[in-house]
Amino acid sequence: MEELFIGWLKDYGYVILFLWSIIEGEMGLIMGGIMSHTGDMQYFMTVFVAGLGGFTGDQIYFYIGRFNKGLIQRKLHKQRRKFAIAHLLLKKYGWPIIFMQRYMYGLRTVIPMSIGITKYSAKKFALINLISAWAWAAITVTPAYLYGEEILNVLAYAKEHWYFALPIAGSFLYGVYAYFQKLERHFLQKRNNRFSNVARQELSSPQEL
Repeated sequence: MEELFIGWLKDYGYVILFLWSIIEGEMGLIMGGIMSHTGDMQYFMTVFVAGLGGFTGDQIYFYIGRFNKGLIQRKLHKQRRKFAIAHLLLKKYGWPIIFMQRYMYGLRTVIPMSIGITKYSAKKFALINLISAWAWAAITVTPAYLYGEEILNVLAYAKEHWYFALPIAGSFLYGVYAYFQKLERHFLQKRNNRFSNVARQELSSPQEL
């Protein structure tokens, strides 16, 4: 099964990379970087295709938000906290959040949809999204391309000594999850504090007769 999967990657690497970049991201790009290192794929084409995939995925989410606001509010009711955070981030950071969201676990699909719900320019979003997608692809693929041999050695060791690798990988993933949960609570707390301050100011201000 493993040999079959590797064979598919060698035969249809760019197609798989494009689709993977739409759906997920970093793992596919790292794999593309390693295959560029081994000569099975070409480095610049890998970056180009991965960037297009990331761009396409975010454009899809953006237009889901732009044309299906009511559907999102009904179907994604449980994600309302993340949408609130996305609006806060957009208001605080502006266009750079389009690039930053690629590295924000749990918000990568929510932020493009959240921007689509607003009146943000579709052309401006597309331009920034394309540039940031290629930058993201280059930043992720390049280390895997340069250090492909070392990564392959680590993977071979992890496969042979899985009883060490699994706890380490699990701890790392939990750490990433815990960090972004903490970040989410931080932004929600700031939002609640802001609303509380506004409410206090309204109560303390003199009422017009």
